[in-house]
Amino acid sequence: MSVATTVHPSSIVSPTAILGDGVQVGPFCVIGDDVTVGAGTTIMSHVHIDRSTIIGSDVRIHPGAVIGTAPQDLKYDGEPTIASIGDRTVVRECVTINRGTAHSGLTSVGSDVLLMAYTHVAHDCRIGNNVILANSVQLGGHVNVGDWAIIGGVTGVHQFTQIGPHSMVAACVMISKDVPPFTLVGREPVGVQSLNTIGLRRRGFSAQSIDSLDEFYETLYRSGYNISDGLRAYEVAHPTPTLEVQACIAFIRSSKRGVYLSSHA
Repeated sequence: MSVATTVHPSSIVSPTAILGDGVQVGPFCVIGDDVTVGAGTTIMSHVHIDRSTIIGSDVRIHPGAVIGTAPQDLKYDGEPTIASIGDRTVVRECVTINRGTAHSGLTSVGSDVLLMAYTHVAHDCRIGNNVILANSVQLGGHVNVGDWAIIGGVTGVHQFTQIGPHSMVAACVMISKDVPPFTLVGREPVGVQSLNTIGLRRRGFSAQSIDSLDEFYETLYRSGYNISDGLRAYEVAHPTPTLEVQACIAFIRSSKRGVYLSSHA
């Protein structure tokens, strides 16, 4: 049975917007042309959702959020692009999410994500599923954040940077290189502190998988090699690495900005 959609009379909803069953739109909201909002989503007061934005189901958008507005890029010339948010994501107060540019056409936030207050997701960013961005995290353009990553509050992330899946970044740091998967990154100067062991255990990774990752990063960061030599040494010693280690190797080899070194080096 369908559930009624409700729109507060003070809100403005474009006639070309599509609101799913059970959507609730609070007071003083603006929902622009060609916006799609999935079933069961709650849009609280004073929310602005600009044109061509796609919102999933059961999303909660708190007061003051601004989603899908034009990218803050001087090259942007009004071309049609999109911002999207997956299912069950929570967008807290005063979050800003810009839509993409002609470079990719899309800014995307996955499902089951928590964007805490005042976070900014710039144009062409890709945020995976189950990600947490704490208060006032600022993502530059073209940043990719892998599944289950956590970024601490008041952290800035340089454009085109990659944050590996299952990694955790400390608060109040500036990220200008790629963060390897499954690691903890922080301190001053910024570097890899350790494997994200507690996070991996909480997410059900086996002891064998965690041990293989620990051995991989031990070779990479604690055996006196540079990154390239460390990768080669590990692959010689382990010709059939686990899937998790294979993902790490592929991530590091594909890095264009370089990955962080150990903070203990």
